[in-house]
Amino acid sequence: MNELQLDFNKTALVVIDLQKGIIRMADGQEAVNNAEKLVKLFRNNNGFIAFVHVAFHDGKDMLQPLTDQPPAPAGEIPADWAEFADELEVGAGDYVATKRQWGAFYGTDLDIQLRRRGIDTIVLCGLVTNIGVEGTAREAFQHGYNQIFVTDAMKTYSQEQHDASVKYIFPRIGKVRTTAEFLAQVQK
Repeated sequence: MNELQLDFNKTALVVIDLQKGIIRMADGQEAVNNAEKLVKLFRNNNGFIAFVHVAFHDGKDMLQPLTDQPPAPAGEIPADWAEFADELEVGAGDYVATKRQWGAFYGTDLDIQLRRRGIDTIVLCGLVTNIGVEGTAREAFQHGYNQIFVTDAMKTYSQEQHDASVKYIFPRIGKVRTTAEFLAQVQK
């Protein structure tokens, strides 16, 4: 495993959909706990953090493609569904992007915010591994970013889905680490 050479002036932490509604759906508390460690590391090193969540204005801004497996009916969305996990301590001064689809780049200013800060590497975590995280990872790859995937700061609806992204997709477009491996390599 190659060591990580991390420059906090050129690296951003991108936190995908660690919001109350999705945490409940994906049983994602462990991912939140590990992401909290990453957030603290980046805050302590004055690193840029992008908190990304998915939310909809009136439901008409949701993508509605014709598919063989339509999304499950959402029903009544709880009032706190799009709120970030309290442990992340997202504040008024933090950068927040609201997306309306799987990936965090399309339809947001995330790429502009990263490029204006000279960022060429992103550390990616969040929910759910094979949808929001992988969707963002593929977009970031196409935008030319180096990526580090912190796999236990991610979760999805089944271990099989999580493992497929971690084993077959992420190693082809970035570096794969656990929270402990990432922290050990960065905090040397």
